[in-house]
Amino acid sequence: MNKREAEIERKTNETDIKMFLNLDGTGKTQLQTGIPFLEHMLNLMARHGFFDLTLEASGDLEIDAHHLVEDIGIVLGQSLSKAVGSKEGIQRYGFFILPMDEALVMVSLDLSDRPFLVYNVDIPAEKVGDFDTELLEEFFRAFAYEARINLHLKLIHGKNSHHIIEALFKALGRSLDQALKTDPRVEGVPSTKGKL
Repeated sequence: MNKREAEIERKTNETDIKMFLNLDGTGKTQLQTGIPFLEHMLNLMARHGFFDLTLEASGDLEIDAHHLVEDIGIVLGQSLSKAVGSKEGIQRYGFFILPMDEALVMVSLDLSDRPFLVYNVDIPAEKVGDFDTELLEEFFRAFAYEARINLHLKLIHGKNSHHIIEALFKALGRSLDQALKTDPRVEGVPSTKGKL
């Protein structure tokens, strides 16, 4: 099997990002973003998705984290799209319901090449530590559209904002791992159209 890896760099007037992603890793990460909470979440996603992820990112955090969080989502999506390649032999769909103490979330996705985001998550707190929770939807939208996936995220119930967000990232990792697995029964791409 070809290596499913990607290395992407993105530099703008607001951010500077370098990322390496290996879809068939062991969950190892090296993350430097200046946003510790996001690093924690990306580490969880990689660990539960069995991705190796290296990320060096800087940006105009003196303004706020919006540009950097969104651009990291963009680069992560581009990296996933590049690493998965032709999508031949993959399972394509992933789904996970994940509990985190009192919180329960659902993540469902389709590596369809038709990007869409449904975000039904009401985070109780405006901030977790120094992290603005409204940036999560921006991150997931950027990721879904650049990865060209149909992504649904739903909070079933929960009160603790940290638990809810952590559950989302863990469930995303698990769902991606499921969708990206190869199935020897799949000939070509998993679509009756013959193309994704």
